Amino acid sequence: MSQARRYDIDALRVFAFSLLILYHVAMFYVKDWGWHIKSSYQAEWLQFPMLLVNQWRMPLLFIISGLAVSFVWQRYTPGRFALRRLYRLLLPLVFGMAFIVAPQCYYEALGKGLIEPGFGRFMAQYLTFQDFPGDAWGGEEMIVWTWNHLWYLAYVLFYSLLLIPLAILFDGPLQSVRRGFQALRGLFIIAVPVALFMVYGAFIYPKFPYISHALLDDGYAHAMYGTFFLIGYLIGRDEGFWNELERMRVVTLVAAVVCFGLLMTRDLLVAEGSFALADEVRALITYSNRWLWIIAIFGWGHRLLNRPSPQLSYATQAVYPWYILHQTVTIVIAANVAPYSLGPVVEPALVLGGTIAGCYVLYEFVIRRVRILQPLFGVSIGR
Repeated sequence: MSQARRYDIDALRVFAFSLLILYHVAMFYVKDWGWHIKSSYQAEWLQFPMLLVNQWRMPLLFIISGLAVSFVWQRYTPGRFALRRLYRLLLPLVFGMAFIVAPQCYYEALGKGLIEPGFGRFMAQYLTFQDFPGDAWGGEEMIVWTWNHLWYLAYVLFYSLLLIPLAILFDGPLQSVRRGFQALRGLFIIAVPVALFMVYGAFIYPKFPYISHALLDDGYAHAMYGTFFLIGYLIGRDEGFWNELERMRVVTLVAAVVCFGLLMTRDLLVAEGSFALADEVRALITYSNRWLWIIAIFGWGHRLLNRPSPQLSYATQAVYPWYILHQTVTIVIAANVAPYSLGPVVEPALVLGGTIAGCYVLYEFVIRRVRILQPLFGVSIGR
């Protein structure tokens, strides 16, 4: 089995994080969707493209994270792997919560009129763990630090550490389980994961109907995201599974488009509780849509993107720091541009362009050139 670098996974990782950056910029403008701050130029039409990606954008990131683990697992002992995960994820998370996310909290609390202007005074209070008003950000009763968009790092770290004993078992007594999943073909590639998600929807979702991103009370999110992470680990090194996804790419893409159409018309076609199995049919549409988009993306990516390029190499290094930086850059720019009322074209162009330019400048001219900053942003240049 070839261990050559999977450039398609690198490309899809860049794609997934780029999509996340665009999504968060759009959150400033989409109508009727709450966010940390909101523009006065809100658009209802943005809901459609955001609903298109909303079901699968984070599952895609988690399955890619599991894939990344599968590619490196055999290079390290379990202890060494755990230390590298802590270094790669926990260090940027703690630094990010202390310094990168802080401006988001400042502008959100300032926009709500709960604090006085003055970022230096805010940081002195924030970094010394003093309490802020309960709804300053995040909706908690007593607020000190938060991870906002960096919750993904905490979850990936959690799943990575949980995977260690499982990976040992999958390399030993549970090899048949791993090989059985890798051996799925045709309709079973669709049906088996969707059936598992249906079980989560029936038994776990009712107990945890709200995804909190708070780690400790997020049972449904852990069931879903943890499973996607595990699937990524299971399929990462099996060429047969990926060849099958490539073979099925046209069918899965067409089916994904159809499922999204069903999802958008679900309330009309299958009203909640309208017949005995209505809720199950609604869930089937939801989970089929989610999984079909992911395997369609993987199939087309494997077909079209599995080749190296200098641009991909650069983007692969840059995308993690960009992820850490982007939401703060967006919020700082948006909060400072919005008071000028520049209109529904100029303002979004400045916010999006400023986000891209800000992330590029900070990465290229600060993070890449200041060695002490590199581990704080997950960069491993020259290793």
